[in-house]
Amino acid sequence: MSFFPTTNFTVDTSYLVIIIKILLIIVPLLIAVAYFTLAERKILGAIQRRMGPNVVGVYGLLQPLSDGFKLLMKETVLPSSANQLIFIISPLLTFTISLMGWAIIPFDKYSVLAEMNIGVLYLFAMSSLGVYGIIMSGWSSNSKYAFLGALRSTAQMVSYEVSIGFIMITIVVCVGSFNLEEIIDCQRELWFVFTFFPLFLMFFTSALAETNRHPFDLPEAEAELVSGYNVEYSAMGFALFSLGEYSNMLMMSSINTILFFGGWLPPLSILSFIPGSFWFGVKICFFVILFVWMRAALPRYRYDQLMNLGWKVFLPISLAYLMLTYSILISCNILPY
Repeated sequence: MSFFPTTNFTVDTSYLVIIIKILLIIVPLLIAVAYFTLAERKILGAIQRRMGPNVVGVYGLLQPLSDGFKLLMKETVLPSSANQLIFIISPLLTFTISLMGWAIIPFDKYSVLAEMNIGVLYLFAMSSLGVYGIIMSGWSSNSKYAFLGALRSTAQMVSYEVSIGFIMITIVVCVGSFNLEEIIDCQRELWFVFTFFPLFLMFFTSALAETNRHPFDLPEAEAELVSGYNVEYSAMGFALFSLGEYSNMLMMSSINTILFFGGWLPPLSILSFIPGSFWFGVKICFFVILFVWMRAALPRYRYDQLMNLGWKVFLPISLAYLMLTYSILISCNILPY
């Protein structure tokens, strides 16, 4: 006879499965972000006819781990005049939001954490929230350079989100769904990059501005703002901003792949025996190289040129393209529902 009451413990395995799925996305993503920095430095070195990192590890393969360990061990400096609570939260918020968008990215057919019928709207929401971490970091630093860089970044991201929105709505109108997997399925016969090539060029350029990358890295202009909104950050605060930036670049590369390059679909039907996740990764690597190539090849824009391009060029063209596409679908009676 037992003196202790018996209790039946039941474990809900669904939560465990969700946690495992999240880790299967986040851990490879963090590794990819770390080695994105190495790939960028190697590609820049090749373009500029120099070696790049080649000391730490074989061919420099351990350089990202060395950089991460260095930033982890450095002392975190908190400015005495800063709002310390918001100062600490800002990089955490930026990094967290940069990871949240990956929840609905389909890496292959049926390989997605959360399939949503409003996936495009979810991506809009995540890209809009990303600006909060930057503006909070600039304001909480109590530094004119940091605050000016944060305001620049806010204006820049808001400006180019408008044209990105019209481009994505054009794709949605043609497909008839906000679901990312349905957008990919509609490209089985022909990728949208061939039918909407001008939109692809505008979307990729807007992605450079949205992620504050060269030649639109005005919020971090070293010659003007001494690194912009993150000038007061060191150690892991700076590392989290860097991880968030590179994660956003991979995110925009994946969205480019989904909207215009058929997602996991192979370029030829005879190659369909290769897993779709392989093609998805290859296409993301292609955009990664383009991001780095733009940094090496193009000079930095002036801020007035940046705003003119967004509001006076991309916005009217993307809106006109949306109206033209909708008119053609209506007149030919092929508008999807």
